[in-house]
Amino acid sequence: MKKLFLILLSIFLLLPKVHAEDLTPGAKSAILLEFSTGKVLYEKNSHEKLPPASMTKIMTLLLIMEAIDEGRLKLDDDVLISENASHMGGSQIFLEPNSNMKVEELIKGIAIASGNDAAVAMAEKIAGTTEEFVNLMNKKATELGLKDTHFANVHGLDAENHYTSAADMATMARELLKHEQILKYTSIYEEYLNKPDGSKTWLVNTNKLVRFYNGVDGLKTGFTTNAGYCLTSTAKRSNIRFITVVMGEPSPSERSTDTTNLLNYAFNNFKLNTILEKGTELGEVKIEKGKVEYGTLILKEDATEILKNTDKNIDYQKNIKVERITAPVKYGDVVGELELLDENKNVVKTIPITIKENIAKRNYFDNFVKIIKEVLNGKTTHK
Repeated sequence: MKKLFLILLSIFLLLPKVHAEDLTPGAKSAILLEFSTGKVLYEKNSHEKLPPASMTKIMTLLLIMEAIDEGRLKLDDDVLISENASHMGGSQIFLEPNSNMKVEELIKGIAIASGNDAAVAMAEKIAGTTEEFVNLMNKKATELGLKDTHFANVHGLDAENHYTSAADMATMARELLKHEQILKYTSIYEEYLNKPDGSKTWLVNTNKLVRFYNGVDGLKTGFTTNAGYCLTSTAKRSNIRFITVVMGEPSPSERSTDTTNLLNYAFNNFKLNTILEKGTELGEVKIEKGKVEYGTLILKEDATEILKNTDKNIDYQKNIKVERITAPVKYGDVVGELELLDENKNVVKTIPITIKENIAKRNYFDNFVKIIKEVLNGKTTHK
C-alpha cells in the first residue's frame, strides 16, 4: 500500500501544473479581461507593440457600428463597390467592381470571412476614402486612450507604422461589444453571402472556436507572416463575459489552444457579482427650469465586480453624488455618480447616474403658470 502511494505521489509530482503564467506558451503577448468591469485577470507582454493582422478590423467594425447607431448609416443602405475595393488582396469575399452591396452583407463579409475588400468598401462608404477612414481609426484610438496603437490601413495587411498591443486590442474589443448587434454577425459560423447577380458566396468563420467552444460568439482572427496567428475572442456563459487576445502564435491550432486555456481559466476561477442593476432607481432630484420639478435618478449601467469563485460578496456602502441639474436633460445624460465604498470608506468603484425620463426646459407659458401657482400657494420666488 505504501509503495502504491509513493508511485501515485511521484506521478502527481510529474504532472504539469497549470498556473495563470503558463496559459499561453505559444503567444508573444496575451491578455484576459472581464467585459463589464474591464478587470485584467491575466496578461503576458500585454503592451508589446505588434502587427495585429486582420484583428485590425475590430476597429473598422467599431466605426461601422457607431455610424449605424448614430443614424449615419443603415443596414439596408447600398454600397457601391469601387475598383480599389474589389482589387484588394489578401482574404476577400470577391466583390465585383461597380456592383452594389448592402451594408449588412458587407458587415457579414468582414465579421465572418475577414474580407479585406468588404472592409475597404465600407471605409469608402463612411469616409469617402480609405485614407480618411484610417484617420478616423487613429482618432478613435486616441479617444479610447490607446497608447500602443497606430493604424496605417483598414484591413490589417502588413504595413509600416501599423501596430497595436494585446491590451489595446482588448480595449477596442470591449468598446465594440458595447454595440451588441455585432454579435449577431460574429457568432455566425457559416452562411451564404448574397451577391447582386444572384450568385452566392459561402462564408466560413475564421474563428473556429465559435463552433467548438461553448459560449464563444466572436470576435476576430488575424494572420500574416509577420504577425503570426492572432485572435481576439469573447465568450459568455450565464451573466459573465470574458475577452481574450493572443498575438504572434506559431500556428492556428496553438492560437486556439491558448485561447481555450484562457477561457477555461476564466470560467473555472471567476464569477461576476451584480451589486446593482442598470436602471435601479436612486431617488428623486430637483430639476432647475424643468417642465417638471423633479426627476428620477437611475443607474446608467450595471454595478458589477469580478470575484474569485471562492470569494464572498461584499456589502458596500453607497454614496450618491449629483451636481445641480438644469433642464433640458434627457435619459442617457450623465448627471452624477454612485460611489461604492468598502468597510474603510475607500471608494472602490464609481458608476454613472442618468435621469429616468427626458425633461424639457420650461417655456414662457410654463413660467407664467408656475408663478400663478406659487402666488396661489403663498410663494413669491421662482427660478
